[in-house]
Amino acid sequence: MQQSITPQHEHEHHESMKVFGFWIFLMTDCILFACLFATFAVLRTHTDSPFTGNELFEIPGFTAETFILLTSSFTSGLATLAMNKGKVKPLIGWLAVTVLLGAAFIGLEINEFMKMVSEGATISTNAFLSSFYTLVSTHGLHVSVGIVWMIAIMIQLKKHGIQSVTKRKVQVMSLYWHFLDVVWIFLFTVVYLMGVM
Repeated sequence: MQQSITPQHEHEHHESMKVFGFWIFLMTDCILFACLFATFAVLRTHTDSPFTGNELFEIPGFTAETFILLTSSFTSGLATLAMNKGKVKPLIGWLAVTVLLGAAFIGLEINEFMKMVSEGATISTNAFLSSFYTLVSTHGLHVSVGIVWMIAIMIQLKKHGIQSVTKRKVQVMSLYWHFLDVVWIFLFTVVYLMGVM
């Protein structure tokens, strides 16, 4: 006897497939960043003075970026907590705070790039800078996508409230944001800390 599939079951299956698809995307993203880190590790000594990490990186700048991004990970966690309690307003509120922190992070990063370029340290100056700009801006691009994605989710939450689809979107977005945080911790350590040492 064939079991009938209810629309509810089909919906749940669709949702779980979307989450599975996201995990595959995250795996490929891990590979992408691993390749960029490997490239940076190989090329980081290919510099010509004075364009080394030690000369270019400013500790207050990248420390502020790190603090802002780690705080945004915390606020995105608070958004998930609010969602699990079924509270729409705090959920949207914490997502908005996360968006603002993400935007502040991007602002600082653009500012850092502009300062370096004004000093003559461009992407084509040397191999170290080529790999630096590629790695850091790829992460920055991911953060920018995350910001747009979060705004879209906030609009959907305002329209539809908390239901299975918006719930999945918030959970997946939160995972993505935490993943970017982990990548940044590697960036902070490998690129900036080792750069200024």
